[in-house]
Amino acid sequence: METALAKTPQKRQVMFLAILLLLWEAGSEAVRYSIPEETESGYSVGNLAKDLGLGVGELATRGARIHYKGNKELLQLDIKTGNLLLYKKLDREALCGATEPCILHFQLLLENPVQFFQADLQLADINDHSPEFPEREMLLKISEGTQPETVFPLKIAQDFDIGSNTVQNYTISPNSHFHVATHTRGDGRKYPELVLDKALDREERPELSLTLTALDGGAPPRSGTTTVRIVILDNNDNAPEFLQSLYEVQVPENSPLNSLIVAVSARDLDAGAYGSVAYALFQGDEVTQPFVVDQITGEIRLKRALDFEATPYYNVEIVATDGGGLSGKCTVAIEVVDVNDNAPELTLSTLSSPTPENAPETVVAVFSVSDPDSGDNGRMICYIQNDLPFLLKPTFKNFYTLVTQRKLDRESQAEYNITITVTDLGTPRLKTEYNITVLVSDVNDNAPAFTQTSYTLFVRENNSPALHIGSVSATDRDSGTNAQVTYSLLPPQDPHLPLASLVSINADNGHLFALRSLDYEALQLRLTLTALDGGSPPRTGTSQVLIVIVDINDNAPEFAQRLYEVRSRAASAGRCSVPEGPFPGHLVDMSSTGTLSQNYQYEVYVAESAESQFKFLKPILPNFLGEGTGRDSETNSNSRNHFGLN
Repeated sequence: METALAKTPQKRQVMFLAILLLLWEAGSEAVRYSIPEETESGYSVGNLAKDLGLGVGELATRGARIHYKGNKELLQLDIKTGNLLLYKKLDREALCGATEPCILHFQLLLENPVQFFQADLQLADINDHSPEFPEREMLLKISEGTQPETVFPLKIAQDFDIGSNTVQNYTISPNSHFHVATHTRGDGRKYPELVLDKALDREERPELSLTLTALDGGAPPRSGTTTVRIVILDNNDNAPEFLQSLYEVQVPENSPLNSLIVAVSARDLDAGAYGSVAYALFQGDEVTQPFVVDQITGEIRLKRALDFEATPYYNVEIVATDGGGLSGKCTVAIEVVDVNDNAPELTLSTLSSPTPENAPETVVAVFSVSDPDSGDNGRMICYIQNDLPFLLKPTFKNFYTLVTQRKLDRESQAEYNITITVTDLGTPRLKTEYNITVLVSDVNDNAPAFTQTSYTLFVRENNSPALHIGSVSATDRDSGTNAQVTYSLLPPQDPHLPLASLVSINADNGHLFALRSLDYEALQLRLTLTALDGGSPPRTGTSQVLIVIVDINDNAPEFAQRLYEVRSRAASAGRCSVPEGPFPGHLVDMSSTGTLSQNYQYEVYVAESAESQFKFLKPILPNFLGEGTGRDSETNSNSRNHFGLN
């Protein structure tokens, strides 16, 4: 990872280095299986659970599944038995080409909790291909003056098998003039050369037809044949010779079409037609090769786009043939230089959404990244936005997990849009962005809250029953059932107060009702409200409500006692008695008293309410000792000062 990137604080970066990515949660080496190619589907490769030391039941409970690069389905896992089964026939040549050994890497992914195991499947080659020559007939023109031991190159046979199953030997039909020598190229492939054993005589025999056979090393061996037709020419003493037997060049994979790769050159010491040289691709595979050679100049040019990821190098054989049929051969080794033409790829394996709030270090997503380029072009860094409560953690090779960094709060933010950016280190840098949306699910972490800590409601006494006297309201920041509020009244502190028959609250909307007529003189209500949400376990909020009963003038004044002794300052005490149940207006007593300066007179009558209540029809003495009481509020019960107003 570049130093400049490591010092950048704005991005949380995770370096994708091969050494650091060899992280094993299981702490063991890869399990390797080996089967022959072309094995029938359904074949049991092995018991993966047993080989990894896992219980069979773990595979089902932990969500086991097989992951292969590119999400190809090559293998199946029976989670009931732990057996690893072949999904379909596998062709080693199609999957690996000439690469040996042919090893397919795959991973066992356990999702709960997340754990990875590396496993390899090696495909053993079987001899399922026969050698094939590029042409049914090879034409050689050989001068009759050619000396014995002269060597003539022959075209190689192609066998897609590898190792001992590929071409091992060449033979030619018995004759008195030639034999075939088998040699090995630098890449291990066998190639034939026709060796002249005995001088030719055109006049004796102008043409020969021989059968060239290529044999592989399989058991039993397979073979392929072609015809070598030899036309005997008049003397052509010199064959063309290249200035170099091997040309080595490097070509960027993004080279434009028709660009010059290299120019080869051969010379022939003969004169005339025998000394003129024509160049051609020796194998005649113009269809498969992305190159073309100019037959006159020997310039090799690009005719089809190169792809380093598909074919990183080519061995191109060029033959130079003179007018007499003699030829020489050289090899052009072309190395394709990688350029950063592939952006990183991201494969999402698991996404857990919604994710519960208040749960730190929860695995939200599991994904893998890859880049088929080489060197820095295939080296990657992976990061997300810096202002999110999530972390990227490298787990196993090219796998990452996205986890919550801290507890989430749905009430603050219920949804996160996360952009996973994968950037390679090539020039220029290429990147891939993958967007995922993570929803936060609610847990019951908020209690209902009333809009007021206390409420004061007013209701006039003597109200009608079932009167709506007011409403309260509580809210809950949670969602769904966790936010559904139910209202209730707590039992009063006074156990004798019949609250259930006085006041009720609608559990759904918080409306308060007076169930019966309330009496100011008898009752004052101070209640505790509760709001209960629907969570599990539920949460509760409380508030106080004071119900103020507004007094109305519904009580007449009352004397504190039935019999009073009435005295004046100037006279002795006077008594008057009142019989039980006198009719209203009955004269109880009349007295007068006087001083030197004034004379007072009063009359006491039974009031209309009759229950030992009196009223004075005449002004009373300022120091009159008798008092009346009133049950109404202050305004409605000032009986002491109004005895004489009626």
